[in-house]
Amino acid sequence: MSRSLDRLAGSVPPTTGLVIAVLAVSTSAILVRWSGAPSIVAAFYRVLFTTLLLAPVAVWRGRDAFGRLSWRDLGGGALAGIALAVHFAAWFESLAWTSVAASVTLVQAQPLFVAALAPFVLDERVAPRTLAGIGVTVTGMVLMSAADLLGAAVLGPNPTYGNALALLGALAMAGYVLAGRSIRQRLALLPYVMVVYAAASMTLLAFVALEGAPLAGYPPQEWLLFLGMAVGPGVFGHTVLNWALAHLESSVVSASLLGEPVGSTLLALGLLGEVPGSTTVLGGIVVLTGIVLTTRARGHGG
Repeated sequence: MSRSLDRLAGSVPPTTGLVIAVLAVSTSAILVRWSGAPSIVAAFYRVLFTTLLLAPVAVWRGRDAFGRLSWRDLGGGALAGIALAVHFAAWFESLAWTSVAASVTLVQAQPLFVAALAPFVLDERVAPRTLAGIGVTVTGMVLMSAADLLGAAVLGPNPTYGNALALLGALAMAGYVLAGRSIRQRLALLPYVMVVYAAASMTLLAFVALEGAPLAGYPPQEWLLFLGMAVGPGVFGHTVLNWALAHLESSVVSASLLGEPVGSTLLALGLLGEVPGSTTVLGGIVVLTGIVLTTRARGHGG
């Protein structure tokens, strides 16, 4: 099995894998919108099913690495998993309150928060070009919320609240990136993601219990959607993106993620009939421009 996986991975060009990953993660928002289950339940089963799908491969290929895990690795992985759980919980809920276009664009603002928090967490200097990118991104965020603040026609029952949840999801994703950066330098991919996904699953299960949401009693189509979230955005999306990082520059992979808002918006247009307003589109373009500027500035040392 291990050799078959190696041959399969070796036969796929990294750029092709990157395209597949971006297409896969672009389906996430649509699958969440199609689900009638509480958002926290959908988030829990997405992570749980992703964990179960990867567990056999992780044990087969990385069983020796699991024995070398230190308490420091486990603690860091657990913190990253908690941050990932908050990311999914906030973002899935945001899709119930704002448009797919706004939610998916704003949740991609995590490079903004990584750049802002890096001086405090990683003792990294924030250069003027990075600050400029942050400023452009914030301007776009204000534009995306302007329609709701001005009382114009908007998509979603409470876009301001939904947009705020998406930004919380972006902040949590930044915490996930910062927590995992040093660990991934010491730990192989599969042992790392198993620790992270296990911690995220347990955290989301605690959120489900606090909310009092039922874990069972859903119709068959809901279970298919939960599985689809795990197979598509989970395995073929984020896991393939992590694989691509071993073959492509991180700046290329980060920039490719900006294709997710475009893909999700087009899917929402065709499958959900959501037509984003001009203010949302303009704000989204400005946000993506700011993220590109921030990412490029960090990639070139400011």
